[in-house]
Amino acid sequence: MLLAIDVGNTHVVLGLYEDEYLRGSWRLLSDSRRTVDEYAMSVLELLKAGGFAPKQIHRVVIACVVPQLSRVFTKIAHKYLHIEPLVISHETNTGLTIDLAEPERVGADRIVNAVAAASLVGTPSLVIDLGTATTFDVVDEGAIYRGGVIAPGINLSAEALFSRAALLPSIELRSPERVVGKNTQEAMLSGIVYGYTELVDGLIDRINAEMGKDYLIVATGGLARIVAEHSRHVDIVMPELTLQGMKLIADLQEEENG
Repeated sequence: MLLAIDVGNTHVVLGLYEDEYLRGSWRLLSDSRRTVDEYAMSVLELLKAGGFAPKQIHRVVIACVVPQLSRVFTKIAHKYLHIEPLVISHETNTGLTIDLAEPERVGADRIVNAVAAASLVGTPSLVIDLGTATTFDVVDEGAIYRGGVIAPGINLSAEALFSRAALLPSIELRSPERVVGKNTQEAMLSGIVYGYTELVDGLIDRINAEMGKDYLIVATGGLARIVAEHSRHVDIVMPELTLQGMKLIADLQEEENG
């Protein structure tokens, strides 16, 4: 079995694959203050609760945007699973051509998403990952990564509003019932969700115009469905896109290594 570990700024997502099937997935908070042993206990308990044993895992792949946690999860693979993990970077052979002046500055999550999009939905495609930050990644024919856009995430934007406006309460993000809110909470929900959706659609329009193409738009991330519901442009929502990309890269490496 393959354990994919996607380490983001807010959450760590674990995906356990058996052949082509995602047998289980779990989510932990990202916290660089936690030790190797603390995280290991959480991972092992989640696997046990899902009915899986560490000895069933034969491969580990890691995509990480938090350098301290990359070291933590690499050590977990060594110490608890006795496996040398594949840690994805711009140097990993992924089949993707990174057409940038500084490819080393591209996050592993963006590389993985681009690989998944090119393989699973085809090119030209534009991947929008709605996480702590919202990233837009442009993948052209021939699996060429052209670059993209990084914007503050929808939750980050909402939290800034809550923290800086004393009279505005925190609210749960969900799909609004109307644009014109009938109370403060409805007005905030409309502004956050519809306003952010317009940001997404506006950037898609600008990317299409600048690149001279109409890209297939693929959305992923925790709030992708809410934004996609109101977007004029999102074509496909793929919640497991990052994990799928990690598996594709791990399988490619295994083929190369015999």
